[in-house]
Amino acid sequence: GEDVNRLFNQLSGFAPQTTFHRLLVAPRTIRQGLLNKVQQEIYNHETGKPAYIQIKLNSLVDEEFINLLYKASNAGVKIDLIVRGICALRAGIPGLSENIRVRSILGRFLEHSRIFHFANAGDDEYWIGSADLMHRNLDRRIEALVRIDQKDHKKILQQSLSMAYRAGLLEQGIWKRHTVALLHLTQYLLLAELLRFVTKLMQELQMPSPRYLLRSLQLQHFLRKLSQY
Repeated sequence: GEDVNRLFNQLSGFAPQTTFHRLLVAPRTIRQGLLNKVQQEIYNHETGKPAYIQIKLNSLVDEEFINLLYKASNAGVKIDLIVRGICALRAGIPGLSENIRVRSILGRFLEHSRIFHFANAGDDEYWIGSADLMHRNLDRRIEALVRIDQKDHKKILQQSLSMAYRAGLLEQGIWKRHTVALLHLTQYLLLAELLRFVTKLMQELQMPSPRYLLRSLQLQHFLRKLSQY
């Protein structure tokens, strides 16, 4: 809450030189903040500490980040990217990006979340927000990323990232479609989890109104359909 208040004070001009505790804010700190975290993963790997990078976003076209990810791959850091749209990085190229995998999710629902995960020497760090790795997001817009500290929230983010790898795989610039049963499609799994959560919340709050009962019936029907696959 304090960081958000500081951000709005900065935007209004009351505190133009504000610093933040858990936020990275473009155009001032997202670029360098994320670059520093990739560099730290390279250092961690070279010094024998846990090192790993996972990123989920819409677009990856920024040359500085692509070059640094190549450098991290060459240093031995494992990198998994989930890029829904434009990806200018080429994965799986020997001597350049053999430690990088890129996947994309194209389904019924818009995959619009951005998640940045760094192993951080064993103290896993997760950031979520609005910024893609593009010049316009990093340099010409006001964007924000927030660090997630609560353990159960980190677990949810990691589950989302893990499920996303059941989608398409990009190797040497060629997309390969992965065909899986409906039950294993990321979007339907996430929707099923959401519907289960809604039903549980309804039960806890004891809300048997027709509107909520209808949602419960829709949930039961949806889960029965899923069980058929």
